[in-house]
Amino acid sequence: MTVSEEVKAARGRPKSSSSLAQQELDKAQKQFDDYEQNINSLTLDRMNEAPKQDVEPQTKISQVDIAKSKDIYLKPKRSIASREKFNEKFRDQYNFAKEYVHFIAEHKEMPGETIRDMWTKPFPGMPAEEWDVPVNKPIWAPRYVAEQIKAAKYHALMMQDNMSTGSDKFGTYTGQMIVDKTVQRLDAIPVSERRSIFMGKSEFK
Repeated sequence: MTVSEEVKAARGRPKSSSSLAQQELDKAQKQFDDYEQNINSLTLDRMNEAPKQDVEPQTKISQVDIAKSKDIYLKPKRSIASREKFNEKFRDQYNFAKEYVHFIAEHKEMPGETIRDMWTKPFPGMPAEEWDVPVNKPIWAPRYVAEQIKAAKYHALMMQDNMSTGSDKFGTYTGQMIVDKTVQRLDAIPVSERRSIFMGKSEFK
């Protein structure tokens, strides 16, 4: 039974002899109801508009050191063939996605830890591939590997301490507001300055 269900069950029982206790139950129930309403009002658009958490880059390496570094080309450590037939309509996208690109991977949640056991399958008909990706050093890997690392993010929700009333394009709200932010779990930083290294400009926001 959740906390909210416990509060609702308690409200269905005979009232406590203390009116103060009943008031506290009512107050708790209202807070839970407000929280649930805020959660239900969240949409994909609002999630995508959530501000990205600012995190300092982990890798401090000069362009001179990058130029002197040994080229490291990654290959999948395991590949499982697909029984699906590749759709030739996506041939151009596939040729673009499989190109090797130069980037630095970072593990934001466990700095310095290799990104292990990451599976990719960007198109139906392609084999499923398992990768171990070293971090904090320049590497070469297919663009779809870098894209998948770059897309590793999640949304964090929290409650503000202050009570407020307001409205926005999502509706009117009263009570404690949910503050959401986008947290980058993994990252792939292009070694080149060219924005075209990954698919989509939005990856660099």
